Amino acid sequence: MPTLHRSAGILLHPTSLPGDSCIGEIGKQAHRFLEEMAAAGQTLWQVLPLGPTGYGNSPYQSPSTFAGNPLLIGFDLLIEDGLLTQKDLKAIPWLDPERVDFGAATWYRPPILKKACRRFLNRIKADAQLRNAFENFCCDEASWLDNFALFTAIKESQELKPWHDWPTPLAQRDPGALSRATKKFSKGIAETKVLQFLFDQQWQALRTRATELGITIIGDIPIFVAHDSADVWAGRELFFLDAQGSPKAVAGVPPDYFSATGQLWGNPLYDWAYHKTTGYAWWIRRLRKILQWVDLVRIDHFRGFAAYWEVPAGEQTAMNGRWVDGPREDLFLALQEEFGHDLPIIAEDLGIITPDVEALRDHFGLPGMRVLQFAFGEDSLAEAYIPENYPINSVAYTGTHDNDTTMGLAENKAGEGSTRSSEQIAAELRTIKAYTGTDASELNWDYIAAISRSQAAYAIYPLQDVLGLGSDARMNIPGIAEGNWEWRFQWQDLSRQTMTRLLTLTQETDRVGGNRA
Repeated sequence: MPTLHRSAGILLHPTSLPGDSCIGEIGKQAHRFLEEMAAAGQTLWQVLPLGPTGYGNSPYQSPSTFAGNPLLIGFDLLIEDGLLTQKDLKAIPWLDPERVDFGAATWYRPPILKKACRRFLNRIKADAQLRNAFENFCCDEASWLDNFALFTAIKESQELKPWHDWPTPLAQRDPGALSRATKKFSKGIAETKVLQFLFDQQWQALRTRATELGITIIGDIPIFVAHDSADVWAGRELFFLDAQGSPKAVAGVPPDYFSATGQLWGNPLYDWAYHKTTGYAWWIRRLRKILQWVDLVRIDHFRGFAAYWEVPAGEQTAMNGRWVDGPREDLFLALQEEFGHDLPIIAEDLGIITPDVEALRDHFGLPGMRVLQFAFGEDSLAEAYIPENYPINSVAYTGTHDNDTTMGLAENKAGEGSTRSSEQIAAELRTIKAYTGTDASELNWDYIAAISRSQAAYAIYPLQDVLGLGSDARMNIPGIAEGNWEWRFQWQDLSRQTMTRLLTLTQETDRVGGNRA
């Protein structure tokens, strides 16, 4: 891992950015957010996965692990580029500006984006420089883009049914059927490729601006991929599937802090023996792709590389699973050969962490995560999450996208996204008040200050905690399929008082400008 310099930053997914549309965009609003961060001394921006969203609108269940989410493309920048007009946007209805409306986004935005695609394809007929840039992009990304574009076109023709419910020749990738589909859906395939090009162009401009402002972008990839994805459809040899392409077993985690019955994710599991025969080529491509967009990458569920929770297909919960060995050091040695000794990876090492997981993380010098919200419960590992115990080579958080907000935690009740009883909640709050020496009325700032003063090289706060918001602003409740990923902030939320307070604390804890830890 490259040396981490003492810094602070914000956890915010682009979908949560303000704007006039039904979802946050990576256009001018995102550039303004970077500038607001820099003015408050924040030099880290952590995002969630940037791919298209899948089941439950989760960025962790994407139809492609390589693609960008076209719903994030900034309409304002397309207007500047002459690919859209203000008249094109008149069909977008007024919506609640404080919530992402995924239904509206998937209904209203694609037809508008298709207009931009058609204009782009007409423009490159006369613009040789732009045509060369687009063709070079398609060539460089062909290993995944060709399959994803065809997958997307077929899926639209099949009324968005999962690929295993398509007609057998298409589901089983009969060469003749794929050839006919490629010709039949050539227009849709071209549009998908244009959207990926436009997303990449806008994101690269955003990353350039972040670099100019001294901001490091931290990306995120899930360890597993969705079954209904181009990755599985086109690369089923990479996974444990039966002859029809259905998972023989699926991923999840056993009962934990978030769920009494565990979390049944349902993702297919990797055939690690096959990956080894390829030198982990797919994983190398996957990491290379995300590093085109970000500076560091957090790998979700890092413990799955040491051992993962295998649940038989057909189970209704994750309780009846078993631990199975992962690739361990072998994968990371292959990654080091490709990317060098200092891997730009943050290990999400939360949950049931055994000595072998810690050994794997530490062997490659990867920073782990320390979440203050885990410090005061009855868990035997709680002491590790107390700020005084954070190692320098770690990333400290008040909470994550899976936690309640910090102020929501102070107001938490049994049964509301928690596995704890009323007595446990009350006892935890008493411990928190004793630790902070406060009445918890500004627990968000107590937590921000505590992790900022820790030794951890990076201190990162969900924007909801900076703003002191309650449970209504929570991003995700693990195990709950609906109502997640919808929170958005408004520019007026970033008051001068709040941002000045954040800057002052960042200065006092020597985290401005990436000072050395």
